[in-house]
Amino acid sequence: MPHRTPPPPASRRTARPSTTITVEATDPAPVSAAVTGDGDPAAVPDTPYGAALTTGAVARRLGVAPTTLRSWDRRYGIGPVHHEGAKHRRWTPADIAVLETMCRLTAAGVPPAEAARTARSAAVAPCGPPGAVAAAPAEAPTGPDAPPDGPADGPTSRPARPGNWGALPLGRVRPECRGLARAAVRLDSGAVDALLGEVLAAHGLVTAWDEVMMPALRAVGRKWETSGERYVEVEHLLSWHISSALRRVPARPVPPRPGPPVVVACAPGELHTLPLEALTAGLAERGVPVRMFGAAVPADALDEAVRRAGPAAVVLWSQSRTTAGRALVRRVGGMTWGVRGARTRATVMAAGPGWAGAPVEGAVQPTSLGEALRMLGALYGRDLPG
Repeated sequence: MPHRTPPPPASRRTARPSTTITVEATDPAPVSAAVTGDGDPAAVPDTPYGAALTTGAVARRLGVAPTTLRSWDRRYGIGPVHHEGAKHRRWTPADIAVLETMCRLTAAGVPPAEAARTARSAAVAPCGPPGAVAAAPAEAPTGPDAPPDGPADGPTSRPARPGNWGALPLGRVRPECRGLARAAVRLDSGAVDALLGEVLAAHGLVTAWDEVMMPALRAVGRKWETSGERYVEVEHLLSWHISSALRRVPARPVPPRPGPPVVVACAPGELHTLPLEALTAGLAERGVPVRMFGAAVPADALDEAVRRAGPAAVVLWSQSRTTAGRALVRRVGGMTWGVRGARTRATVMAAGPGWAGAPVEGAVQPTSLGEALRMLGALYGRDLPG
């Protein structure tokens, strides 16, 4: 995967993990406006205004918290035309078009009350009967031919001002990924946290990482590369909240006699830790003992950690070839411990794009997070599903 020319700040991990421990997400089928976030078209009724979405599905699509949508409805009248019973909101394409305008205006710094008035006015069809609403805008083009820096989904009438932020170049991704990217661009930390929690609960760690977190992180990185220093704060915010979400993944209790742990560390000089945080979360979720040592572990410190922990495996992460020391792999792979006659050594796993190219002698090389978990699970004689 290409990398930014500017080096990442030493004080903060960057958000550009690689495809070596993560695979490119398979392009999902386009999502119909009539399908909820749970993929159940039967749960979404047709209304006189078109197919409708639940509040949760709309929140995921737009990258806002469901409570925000309810607050906008209560305070500013930005709500759905159609309700099921007394409580259940159903958002039509026209309702969603109003919300998209509201999101763009508030992201550009327009006060919410003014943004609501503008969004409601824009929804009124100029030539239609009183109370008519404009049709929902077509979805933005997706896939390889989509314009990389096009506007967010919906009308293109947002204010042309210096503080205006464009959409991220996502291509064809899950609706949850598109919502996460929108929330990150708005610096809406509450919505980012809510969306990450929902996708982890609904789809599991590996799918959430491969198909939601990673595409959003890559898109922010691409935007940074083409926009100078803009979007750095978006990348840092998204990286921080993904890291926090990974640490909240519930860990399975480790058995009383767990066996040797897995040692996880970045190669000396390597600062990219998010992929290792995902791997650490996956191992802990599956009850595998793990020791995570983080960024830029010096070779001598790694030696000491391996000798003291006596691990079953050592995972070395390298983002770039400048930090991928093959001599370090040989050094770690050659370390032994235990009583004479029954000495043992660790399996070495070389993970990350820095090791790409020729095979790394003495190491296994996973191509995805799921494959890394399966390889490490085999060392314990049990399956660790991806």
